[in-house]
Amino acid sequence: MYSSAPQTSAPQTTQPIRVMLVDDQRLVRGGLSMLVNSQPDLQVVMEADDGLAAIDVFDRMVSEGHAPQVILMDVRMPHCDGLEAARRILERDAQRGVAEEERVRIIMLTTFDIDEYVYSAVRAGASGFLLKDTPPEQLLEAIRTVHRGDAVIAPSATRRLLEHMIPVLDSPAPVAPVVPAAESVPAIPPAAGSELPKATFIPAEHASFEPVQDYPHRELIEQLSPREFEVLGLIARGLSNAEITRELVLSEATVKTHVSHVLAKLGARDRVQAVIMAYEAGIAH
Repeated sequence: MYSSAPQTSAPQTTQPIRVMLVDDQRLVRGGLSMLVNSQPDLQVVMEADDGLAAIDVFDRMVSEGHAPQVILMDVRMPHCDGLEAARRILERDAQRGVAEEERVRIIMLTTFDIDEYVYSAVRAGASGFLLKDTPPEQLLEAIRTVHRGDAVIAPSATRRLLEHMIPVLDSPAPVAPVVPAAESVPAIPPAAGSELPKATFIPAEHASFEPVQDYPHRELIEQLSPREFEVLGLIARGLSNAEITRELVLSEATVKTHVSHVLAKLGARDRVQAVIMAYEAGIAH
């Protein structure tokens, strides 16, 4: 079941971000709708009460030419849970052939701070994972953050996501780069409340892989220029564009271009997936 959200008639100087709500509890959807619609730059355009309905309404909105830009998706729902719905919606979205900035972003919402939900959400391609007790202002900012192409993970889950990174769970161990002992970089623990997991990144000049053994994403990563490889390293450490700008002494526009090139060459939909690929390739740990 799904319903179209009421449209506001107030004039807008810029188009608001189109938000879709997916939750099996009507009261939750109502509260989220009031919160989101209270912001002039955000607008709820559709609601659905389970995963199957969400997939159906997404397909319909795409066919009508006004797909949602951000979806707030509950994890636990009947018929089709939010994780499976997110995976299927993102698969459909990837087939649309639209520019990266037009791709739909999904934030998973849950009452339960369970590790497996975090891993599965990131695996599915979600751009965010938040608990339902997240302060309203942080939820609103998270919508804007993922719409810009960045990612948001609940602070309580960030450290665990780093400690139990997905390749450790269900992927073969990658070929570890050989780093000279004298040049080894000390591990940087993740800061509490950070948006992305931190990582120790092995610089390109120090990364050496066995040529007879393959590792995940090898061909994609080898397409990166030295500067793009460096930017990927800073992304893996959890730095924002502004922080990368200061680190590399570049203009923010140049950094944005490098980040866009990195994501495009890796085929990553956002920074979280780029970090995961760095881990899976063994060039960040």
